Amino acid sequence: MRPGGSSVNVLLGIARVIDAVTGLLGRLMWWLSLFLVGVGVYNVVTRYFYGPLESIVGREMAQRMTGSGYLELQTYAFDLIFLLGAAYVLRVDGHVRVDIVYSNLSARRKAIIDVVGTWLFLVPFAAFGILYSVPYVRRSWQTLEMSPNPGGLPRYPIKTVIVVAFAMLILQAVSETIRNAAFLAGVKGSGSVHESPPAPTAVDGTAGGVSGPAGAPSGSVGTAEPGKGLA
Repeated sequence: MRPGGSSVNVLLGIARVIDAVTGLLGRLMWWLSLFLVGVGVYNVVTRYFYGPLESIVGREMAQRMTGSGYLELQTYAFDLIFLLGAAYVLRVDGHVRVDIVYSNLSARRKAIIDVVGTWLFLVPFAAFGILYSVPYVRRSWQTLEMSPNPGGLPRYPIKTVIVVAFAMLILQAVSETIRNAAFLAGVKGSGSVHESPPAPTAVDGTAGGVSGPAGAPSGSVGTAEPGKGLA
């Protein structure tokens, strides 16, 4: 057994738990994207056909069906997808990379750069995000802030998600660091994107965090070059 192997397994177990939570949020955001489209279609239809709608259900009901709350619901859904989906996109290495050096490096060098960059840039950025957003969110909760628009939605719940999103980024940064460190140490099945790059639809938080596409066996993914984000 490799020295410290049990410790590595414990750390990889922690990474799998984090990935499972991230993967769950990612899947919820997939469905929320569908909901976002549905609300958007509803808003367009009810506003462009307000006249016929009013003649059918009456003015009061038509006004309720086309209130500001539906427009804000669409905006809130987009906010949730953007904020809570960030950690999931980090897990599948889906953030866009603009570089002329990284993509040509070996897998080990990419892993080293990812670890250094994570703790030099990502974690401090997310920590400052939490530091400066907590007072902002606290004030919103203290006043139970509401939208200034008639029929608008509460603002304090959606603002709370800002803190949650930054916290999830930090947790996913820890998971990525564990996996990349295990990969650099030569541990098989580390789940690092540099060992077996997952597709955006292939991370489920189990079996090392990587599985094949729906209906395909594990290890069948790998058509994209490691280290390159989505275009």
